Amino acid sequence: MPNLPNPISYAIPVFVLMVILDMVLARFRDRSRYHVKDTLTSLLLGLGSTVAGVITGGAVVVMGLGLQRYAPFEIPYSWWAWLLAFILYDLCFYVAHRASHRIRWMWASHVIHHSSQHYNLSTALRQTWTNFISLGFIFFLPLFLLGFPIPMLVFVGALNTIYQFWIHTETIGRLPRWVEAVMNTPSHHRVHHATNPRYLDKNYAGVFIVWDRMFGTFEPELDEDRPRYGIVRNLGSFNLLWAAFHEWVGIAKDVWRTPGWTNKLGYMVAPPGWSHDGSRETSETIKARWRAETGEAETGSAATVETGARGEGVGPGALQG
Repeated sequence: MPNLPNPISYAIPVFVLMVILDMVLARFRDRSRYHVKDTLTSLLLGLGSTVAGVITGGAVVVMGLGLQRYAPFEIPYSWWAWLLAFILYDLCFYVAHRASHRIRWMWASHVIHHSSQHYNLSTALRQTWTNFISLGFIFFLPLFLLGFPIPMLVFVGALNTIYQFWIHTETIGRLPRWVEAVMNTPSHHRVHHATNPRYLDKNYAGVFIVWDRMFGTFEPELDEDRPRYGIVRNLGSFNLLWAAFHEWVGIAKDVWRTPGWTNKLGYMVAPPGWSHDGSRETSETIKARWRAETGEAETGSAATVETGARGEGVGPGALQG
């Protein structure tokens, strides 16, 4: 078993330099792209996520080792295996990412990444502390069962993460058409982070935007509808702990005060915005109202309207990816 390096450890200094460069460019182009407290919150959330990953990563590896005992064959360290692992990992990311906008339990973890009202390279570092609790790792376990070596999967997973860093920027506009057709780009990912009704529940891709094109969740960025960032009900605070745990608090409150076990379960596993009495807004209702008001047609499949309105905070009428 080869001793592969961790690409992220080499990428971190580059991340820091790119954030600084992006901040400098923003001072000349648009100072509103960065806010000191917002950037600091993102950096601290990223630090906490790194610590949480170190603590829980071993458990995922142990699960993977257990599954590999049942793999039908052992995949070698060959060029085609590396390529296949990279592509399949990205497909698993697409499914996991889409689920994290569809299942409130998972959204409670993912919403941290969407909670900034700014879109810049520091936003890429705004990551969850509770990914293991949200069970997002289960979508990658089939790769272990297929027989891919664990070091290979860890390595391609790191490459996937590194790729997604640079697309969190407004400094870069649209890239050549062939790139935009195949790869996830800053333009495509700005759509994903936007709260505009047109853009809700779109562009879940990690590296290859072809998954969104294949599965009906693609939406192009339009000049006449510039993305607005954040969540539908923004946090209104730079409190680090509130940013990290606010939706878990919301779930706990909803489960505690709602009658009936079916309803309680719904507040955990139904799409964000679901309520037992229909009093809250989901992505479906937000988009339906927007289409009725504007006459716009849905560009994707019905299955694409699933972000649960990207977070409404907690409390009555709240959702909380």
